[in-house]
Amino acid sequence: MSVPCVFCDLIRDDSATWVAVEEHAVAFKPLAEDALAPGHTLVIPRIHREGLFGPTEVELAAVMDLVRLVARAMRTELGSTGTFLLQASGPDSGSTVAHLHFHVVPCWADDEADYWPVARSAHIGHPDPYVAIRSALT
Repeated sequence: MSVPCVFCDLIRDDSATWVAVEEHAVAFKPLAEDALAPGHTLVIPRIHREGLFGPTEVELAAVMDLVRLVARAMRTELGSTGTFLLQASGPDSGSTVAHLHFHVVPCWADDEADYWPVARSAHIGHPDPYVAIRSALT
Protein backbone atom coordinates (compact mmCIF):
# COMPACT_ATOMS: atom_id res chain seq x y z
CA MET A 1 0.00 0.00 0.00
CA SER A 2 1.38 3.40 -0.93
CA VAL A 3 1.70 6.31 1.48
CA PRO A 4 -1.10 8.88 1.08
CA CYS A 5 -0.03 12.10 -0.63
CA VAL A 6 -1.90 15.34 0.03
CA PHE A 7 -0.84 16.75 -3.35
CA CYS A 8 -1.97 13.66 -5.26
CA ASP A 9 -5.29 13.91 -3.37
CA LEU A 10 -5.67 17.54 -4.54
CA ILE A 11 -5.10 16.52 -8.16
CA ARG A 12 -7.37 13.46 -7.96
CA ASP A 13 -10.19 15.29 -6.17
CA ASP A 14 -9.71 18.50 -8.19
CA SER A 15 -9.94 20.28 -4.84
CA ALA A 16 -7.15 22.85 -5.12
CA THR A 17 -7.42 26.49 -6.09
CA TRP A 18 -5.61 26.07 -9.40
CA VAL A 19 -3.33 28.77 -10.73
CA ALA A 20 -2.28 26.73 -13.79
CA VAL A 21 -2.95 23.21 -15.04
CA GLU A 22 -0.59 21.87 -17.69
CA GLU A 23 0.18 18.45 -19.14
CA HIS A 24 3.04 17.57 -16.78
CA ALA A 25 2.81 20.22 -14.04
CA VAL A 26 0.25 22.13 -12.02
CA ALA A 27 0.36 25.26 -9.86
CA PHE A 28 -1.98 25.99 -6.98
CA LYS A 29 -2.64 28.21 -3.99
CA PRO A 30 -1.37 26.91 -0.63
CA LEU A 31 -3.61 26.69 2.41
CA ALA A 32 -4.23 30.18 3.81
CA GLU A 33 -2.30 29.43 7.01
CA ASP A 34 0.73 28.30 4.97
CA ALA A 35 0.91 31.30 2.62
CA LEU A 36 4.18 33.18 3.08
CA ALA A 37 3.17 36.15 0.91
CA PRO A 38 0.27 37.31 -1.26
CA GLY A 39 0.39 35.15 -4.38
CA HIS A 40 2.63 32.41 -2.88
CA THR A 41 2.11 29.45 -5.23
CA LEU A 42 3.07 25.78 -5.18
CA VAL A 43 4.22 24.09 -8.41
CA ILE A 44 4.34 20.28 -8.65
CA PRO A 45 4.50 17.52 -11.26
CA ARG A 46 1.05 16.06 -12.02
CA ILE A 47 2.27 12.52 -11.35
CA HIS A 48 3.60 11.64 -7.90
CA ARG A 49 7.36 12.02 -8.02
CA GLU A 50 9.47 12.12 -4.89
CA GLY A 51 12.08 14.85 -4.58
CA LEU A 52 14.45 16.11 -7.23
CA PHE A 53 15.44 12.61 -8.30
CA GLY A 54 11.90 11.32 -8.92
CA PRO A 55 10.67 13.11 -12.04
CA THR A 56 11.76 12.38 -15.57
CA GLU A 57 13.74 15.08 -17.37
CA VAL A 58 10.59 16.09 -19.26
CA GLU A 59 8.57 16.35 -16.04
CA LEU A 60 11.25 18.32 -14.20
CA ALA A 61 11.64 20.67 -17.16
CA ALA A 62 7.86 21.19 -17.25
CA VAL A 63 7.80 21.97 -13.52
CA MET A 64 10.66 24.46 -13.84
CA ASP A 65 9.06 26.10 -16.88
CA LEU A 66 5.86 26.54 -14.89
CA VAL A 67 7.83 27.92 -11.92
CA ARG A 68 9.28 30.57 -14.24
CA LEU A 69 5.88 31.39 -15.77
CA VAL A 70 4.33 31.79 -12.30
CA ALA A 71 7.23 34.01 -11.17
CA ARG A 72 6.86 36.12 -14.33
CA ALA A 73 3.12 36.53 -13.67
CA MET A 74 3.89 37.58 -10.10
CA ARG A 75 6.23 40.24 -11.42
CA THR A 76 3.90 41.56 -14.13
CA GLU A 77 0.55 41.23 -12.35
CA LEU A 78 1.45 41.66 -8.66
CA GLY A 79 4.41 44.01 -9.10
CA SER A 80 6.79 41.77 -7.17
CA THR A 81 10.41 42.82 -7.45
CA GLY A 82 11.89 39.48 -6.41
CA THR A 83 11.10 35.80 -6.20
CA PHE A 84 12.15 33.28 -3.60
CA LEU A 85 12.05 29.56 -4.47
CA LEU A 86 11.83 26.99 -1.71
CA GLN A 87 12.36 23.28 -2.37
CA ALA A 88 13.44 20.52 -0.02
CA SER A 89 14.06 16.90 -1.02
CA GLY A 90 14.77 13.86 1.06
CA PRO A 91 14.05 12.72 4.60
CA ASP A 92 16.60 15.02 6.24
CA SER A 93 15.58 18.19 4.38
CA GLY A 94 12.67 19.21 6.58
CA SER A 95 10.09 18.61 3.85
CA THR A 96 6.75 17.33 5.10
CA VAL A 97 5.36 16.22 1.71
CA ALA A 98 7.42 13.76 -0.35
CA HIS A 99 5.81 14.84 -3.67
CA LEU A 100 8.27 17.17 -5.44
CA HIS A 101 7.13 20.75 -4.99
CA PHE A 102 8.46 24.25 -5.35
CA HIS A 103 7.16 27.17 -3.33
CA VAL A 104 7.24 30.25 -5.57
CA VAL A 105 7.13 33.23 -3.23
CA PRO A 106 6.89 36.79 -4.57
CA CYS A 107 8.89 39.46 -2.75
CA TRP A 108 8.67 43.25 -2.50
CA ALA A 109 10.94 45.91 -1.02
CA ASP A 110 8.51 46.56 1.86
CA ASP A 111 8.11 42.88 2.84
CA GLU A 112 10.31 42.92 5.91
CA ALA A 113 10.42 39.14 5.35
CA ASP A 114 13.62 37.13 5.30
CA TYR A 115 13.24 33.68 3.80
CA TRP A 116 16.98 32.93 3.73
CA PRO A 117 18.07 30.22 6.20
CA VAL A 118 19.97 31.52 9.21
CA ALA A 119 21.16 28.18 10.59
CA ARG A 120 24.28 26.52 9.16
CA SER A 121 24.98 22.80 8.90
CA ALA A 122 27.27 21.33 11.53
CA HIS A 123 27.97 18.27 9.36
CA ILE A 124 31.64 17.41 8.93
CA GLY A 125 32.13 15.41 5.78
CA HIS A 126 34.38 15.29 2.78
CA PRO A 127 37.56 17.40 3.16
CA ASP A 128 36.74 19.25 -0.08
CA PRO A 129 33.10 18.71 -1.04
CA TYR A 130 33.46 20.72 -4.27
CA VAL A 131 36.16 18.37 -5.54
CA ALA A 132 33.83 15.44 -4.84
CA ILE A 133 30.89 17.11 -6.58
CA ARG A 134 33.00 18.12 -9.57
CA SER A 135 34.34 14.55 -9.82
CA ALA A 136 30.81 13.13 -9.79
CA LEU A 137 29.78 15.49 -12.59
CA THR A 138 32.66 14.57 -14.92
